[in-house]
Amino acid sequence: MTRSSALGLALVVLGALGTTSACGGSSSNTSALPAPSGTVVTDTFTGTVPIPVAGALQTDIHSFTVAVGGTLSVTLTAAGPPPTIQMGLGIGNPAADGTCSLLSGASVATAAGTTAQLSGTVAAGAYCVAIWDIGNALQPISYTVTVAHT
Repeated sequence: MTRSSALGLALVVLGALGTTSACGGSSSNTSALPAPSGTVVTDTFTGTVPIPVAGALQTDIHSFTVAVGGTLSVTLTAAGPPPTIQMGLGIGNPAADGTCSLLSGASVATAAGTTAQLSGTVAAGAYCVAIWDIGNALQPISYTVTVAHT
């Protein structure tokens, strides 16, 4: 799945939560990606996704709150080693058991970059961002992800 088709799918899913969806751009025209407007809150999360244990892929989760509905952009800014590794990145709702219940279609497999890999419009509420091994990690993967929202 290309970044632009995954982005479009994520926008549709985020829009289905009772909000309106925004337009996405392609990976070759990043200026078309919607940027958060109004008062922007940027949450920066760092962590490490452990190597698989007994064949089970590993996930790291961070919760955040959107106080006022608006735009949301998620950027995996660093991951590695190696720095080109593809990781899973998704948005969801925090579950009582500490997991992140991903929104249908609101996830991508991506390498770290400088432009948002997921973006859209969301309602006020509790959300989580999940970063996971997609099956190619041979060692623990350190990462940084930013979530910008209004």
